[in-house]
Amino acid sequence: MVASGAHRAGPLKQQNKAHKGGKHRGTAQRRAGGRVSVKALPHRRRRDLNRVDRRHQALQLRRQRKEAVLAEKRSLGSRDGPPHLVVAVPLHARAAAHDALRLLQSQDSAVVHVDEEKAGSFAILCPRLKQRWRFIMAQAGDLHAVLDLAKVADSLLFVLDPVDGWDSTGEHCLSCLFAQGLPSYVLAVTGGTDVPPKKRIDAKKKLTKAIEKWFPEVKLFPLNTEQESSVLLRHLATQKQRHLAFRDRRAHLLAYAAEFVPSQESDQIGTLKVSGFVRGQTLNVNSLVHIVGHGDFQMSQVDAPPDPLSLNPRVVKGQKKSQDMDVQEDSANGTDEMEEDVKILMKADTSKQESLQSEVVPDPMEGEQTWPTEEELQEAEASQKENKRVVKVPKGTSKYQAAWIVDDGEEGSEEEEDDEDDDFGDDMMEEAVSQEGESSGEEEELAEEECETMTMSECMRDDQYDEKVEEDEQMLEKYKQERMDEMFPDEVDTPRDVPARVRFQKYRGLKSFRTSPWDPKENLPRDYARIYQFQDFSRTRKHLFRQIEKEETEGASVGWYVTLHVCNVPVSVMESFKEGKPLVLFSLLPHEQKMSVLNFLVRRHPSNSDPVRAKEELIFHCGFRRFRASPLFSQHTSADKHKLEHFLRPDTALVVTVYAPITFPPVSVLVFKQRSNGMHDLIATGSLLAVDPDRIIIKRLVLSGHPFKIFTKAAVVRYMFFNREDVMWFKPVELRTKWGRRGHIKEPLGTHGHMKCHFDGQLKSQDTVLLNLYKRVYPKWTYDPYVPEPVPWVRSESALPGQEVEME
Repeated sequence: MVASGAHRAGPLKQQNKAHKGGKHRGTAQRRAGGRVSVKALPHRRRRDLNRVDRRHQALQLRRQRKEAVLAEKRSLGSRDGPPHLVVAVPLHARAAAHDALRLLQSQDSAVVHVDEEKAGSFAILCPRLKQRWRFIMAQAGDLHAVLDLAKVADSLLFVLDPVDGWDSTGEHCLSCLFAQGLPSYVLAVTGGTDVPPKKRIDAKKKLTKAIEKWFPEVKLFPLNTEQESSVLLRHLATQKQRHLAFRDRRAHLLAYAAEFVPSQESDQIGTLKVSGFVRGQTLNVNSLVHIVGHGDFQMSQVDAPPDPLSLNPRVVKGQKKSQDMDVQEDSANGTDEMEEDVKILMKADTSKQESLQSEVVPDPMEGEQTWPTEEELQEAEASQKENKRVVKVPKGTSKYQAAWIVDDGEEGSEEEEDDEDDDFGDDMMEEAVSQEGESSGEEEELAEEECETMTMSECMRDDQYDEKVEEDEQMLEKYKQERMDEMFPDEVDTPRDVPARVRFQKYRGLKSFRTSPWDPKENLPRDYARIYQFQDFSRTRKHLFRQIEKEETEGASVGWYVTLHVCNVPVSVMESFKEGKPLVLFSLLPHEQKMSVLNFLVRRHPSNSDPVRAKEELIFHCGFRRFRASPLFSQHTSADKHKLEHFLRPDTALVVTVYAPITFPPVSVLVFKQRSNGMHDLIATGSLLAVDPDRIIIKRLVLSGHPFKIFTKAAVVRYMFFNREDVMWFKPVELRTKWGRRGHIKEPLGTHGHMKCHFDGQLKSQDTVLLNLYKRVYPKWTYDPYVPEPVPWVRSESALPGQEVEME
């Protein structure tokens, strides 16, 4: 009987001798000289493990991850870790957030510390549960305060209205928080008892259905009684913590108390003593610290005052320890406890301390300086006058790139120094085009120059309504320009009064935009001498993150209550803290105070549809930084050259390029635009792509002409140029048509710009002949680290999606 299964060899299988190669094998052994070849180790250890070992290894990995999560939960809010920081954010004007916090304070067997300086700020200590919390109230209308507190919060407590949920201000706040990155969060509904009993079930169903857009599969916690507040507090302590990468790799601190000591030279600058709990990573005194919204600073020393929120406080003589729930009031700024038993943990070492230098000071005597001096410019002008015309490259040269090298001593050299990167035209063309008034493309280009500083001063009226009308007219003009750019991308009209070879002397032609070479170090602007650049940014980033994970740094550990002595801080920082603004500090990684070129990958936010032009001043929230800058927009491709976009497109992802301090990704980015009334509109969200000054952004300019006479493979084209010399100058550039034909200029006809062109096929009479010119552009150095406080959003009625439809 033959078995149905396949045959498998047993342990007594016949073993044959291995084949010997004869003389060849012996010769190879003699040549090796006794050296043994390196044993090839398998790439994966899993291949050497059997089935049982693999299952055991997977079980161990799961066990380790589970233990790490449990250890994180136990450390947060415990005696050795920082207090569990909970930020309450009301999302509706009728949301009773203060009542919710008052219910949380009424916990049995707990000690409550109330901060009188800040409304809605208190701490809860539960020695029986060995847990401690700190609650802070944030106003949804104060955008900067909400975003700053969310950067350091362990949990967010969203307080909703039982009927409407959130209003327009709450929806705007949620959009910004989701774009920045949400920590762990809880949804609480207050005031449910105020709703009539017959309508409670319908209101709860409507609210549950509406929040599925933002919070799918999230439980709503009612918060009306002390028992419900205990359930909410237990959920906050046991829920899984969500991580934000930019804060987990940097030490950060929320100020619990602060004190300002003015310097001897001036009362406006001094030492700021900030006390709080260290979070994230170990804090080193030699590293720089960034105060959110105020800039980068150095630290002189770190102290260790007594913990004001200790679970086992020391009992002072003559003071009895209360057994029931006590409500204690903190002294002003908490300075009384700071003065007792202050220990100096560490002092800054000047030899190891990070420098605040953010820019490179260019050396004018450096050998590789590419910019000419004033004497060299004068000599070049004198030589031009003597020779009348300097021809760099003879006509008919075969090297394409050499045909478009522009002499530095030409008329446009002075303009390059002042306005190298302006999107449309040179200064010398501004008067000619304004007098002519015929070229709509040139008017579009010139309108972009200095768009931030141009003001409409036609008439002086006191009525504010007329000012709004002026704003509407400017917005209408932007809409027209955006529409024209979509219909005729990059097309401009050739000027009539100025030769095209002079007007477009900074541009060059390319055989292929994708494959033609472009040196990234060619003719760099002056601002590039002030920035820092990495030889390999990704390798530096990986090395720093590997050091953070493996190496142990000396300093204040996570959970310690410390006092940081921050040097040379303006008094405005202390004034904003006294006004109730949160004071948030982040330690900087190496090189993060230095300026470079940052590229952000962003996508247009669907809530905003206003046209946003390149080089307009925008507000960036990049991780823990806030700054203003005038960016460039470019396409997001994998090529080595990227085409400039004149507007922020709503249907695709674009790369935004600015001068800004170095930041190591992953970091979220929020882009705002300030209105004339001071409000900030969220226009785009995304993340930091890379720090790369060598990213080549190319501006394309398209000259168009129309076929006048059409032959089999030739055509006479007019309206592209208006003189014979321009036709000869642009003869090396390849032509293309909107219907896919390719060709080149053969010869000029007459003296008015007509030219005979040869194509790879016969043209159609309705086709358009195009000539593409290119030049590299750079962002403007308009970096400003000080962002004004936005005007609070005006609250309106419910903004729940779909509610109005259901009411109808």
